[in-house]
Amino acid sequence: MTDRRLAVPNPDQYRYAVFCCSFKVDLSGMPDHALALFADEAMAKRYGAWMWPTTFEVVDLLAPKEGDS
Repeated sequence: MTDRRLAVPNPDQYRYAVFCCSFKVDLSGMPDHALALFADEAMAKRYGAWMWPTTFEVVDLLAPKEGDS
């Protein structure tokens, strides 16, 4: 990055992924990729509601997975 005013992003700081969930309106048969990452859950939900009010989902990437003990 050439602009010294921009901090280099650290992926470990982004816990919440926002998905548009195009499968919910039969627009895709392939798995949806996360379209935005946020450090704050409330911001992720606001963004999802603004962009895709009826289909978005926010996923906590650090939440325990099924089968974890």
